[in-house]
Amino acid sequence: MHIAKMEGESIFDEDVDRRSGNLLRAWREHRGMTQEQLASAVNTTGSVISLLEAGDRKLSPKWLYRLAPALDTTPGYLLDHHPEDLPDDIIETWSSIPQAQRKHAREVLQTFRHRTGTED
Repeated sequence: MHIAKMEGESIFDEDVDRRSGNLLRAWREHRGMTQEQLASAVNTTGSVISLLEAGDRKLSPKWLYRLAPALDTTPGYLLDHHPEDLPDDIIETWSSIPQAQRKHAREVLQTFRHRTGTED
């Protein structure tokens, strides 16, 4: 479970995220954004972001694809990976790759996964 770091900082409540089935709140806080800032970035309201974070409104594929770029992540990471559990350098490197080049970058990385042998 992730706990508040310092007094006055928000607490990441893993139980809330388990109920909502997503990690939207964790990613928003990781990026240092308020609900209103994220809402503005995706042309909605803070109330809608609150509903999405709480699971009171479904985080549909449509929402995932709107929110992920605003949070410099991927739709799948919003559902499956807490930002504090991932190495920062991987997240930041991926975020720095322009959207148009990410498919190619993913293909290049997959070649390493399928590579055989013992060469370093």
